[in-house]
Amino acid sequence: MDLALHGRHALVCGASEGIGRAAALELAALGASVTVLARREAALREVVASLPRTPAQAHALLAADLADAEALRAAVDALAARAPVHILVNNSGGPPGGPAHAAPAAAYLAAFQQHLIAAQTLVQALLPGMRAARWGRIVNVVSTSVYEPIPNLGVSNTVRGAMAGWAKTLSRELGGDGITVNNVLPGYTRTRRLEQILAERSAATGKREDDVAQAMLASVPAGRFAEAHEPAGLIAFLCSPAAAYINGQSIAVDGGRMQSI
Repeated sequence: MDLALHGRHALVCGASEGIGRAAALELAALGASVTVLARREAALREVVASLPRTPAQAHALLAADLADAEALRAAVDALAARAPVHILVNNSGGPPGGPAHAAPAAAYLAAFQQHLIAAQTLVQALLPGMRAARWGRIVNVVSTSVYEPIPNLGVSNTVRGAMAGWAKTLSRELGGDGITVNNVLPGYTRTRRLEQILAERSAATGKREDDVAQAMLASVPAGRFAEAHEPAGLIAFLCSPAAAYINGQSIAVDGGRMQSI
């Protein structure tokens, strides 16, 4: 199986921690040069220092805010001018919880800006390099809510669904250029996002966080939360040459939690 990514340049968003950081590690292990993007430069420096490397790999960092499309585009244009990007991992923290009907319009606008608009901005900046190489991978870290909305995550459910529709459309538009577009749908994964969800549900119900966690795990046949490296492994595979004919798919890494087929 050909998993090698030697000579490829990956841009991984939200890479200062969690699934983004784990994905950066996996891609570097397969031979890619990796640029990690997030807001916190100090955290990114630690990530870059931890990435496996050979003399042929050139890892870098890009401190940028996905919510600022204009500044993001300028930063990524400059990056692509220095070294064309072949792999884009769109990944960003989820919106605060709460019911859909109670969320203010501003919450929806902020979520769309941070997720869909940022992803569109990145694709438009990086697409020329992918097309020139006749090779590209776009992987979006989304959520199982694409298939089964998660209670009390109204804004997140909405924007995740939009991301999935956007990605499916792109996959049909770009497949002829040798570019694949896929979504990875993490289930309950040990990240800061999971800590946020546990805290919010605890506050909303008055239950202890441990009890909330056990109730969540009762719906997971695997009986445990995922570790960040598990969805990251799928991300890396979808970026590899072996996955060249997988396009337009949304694939869950959820321990069997979803009940849909």
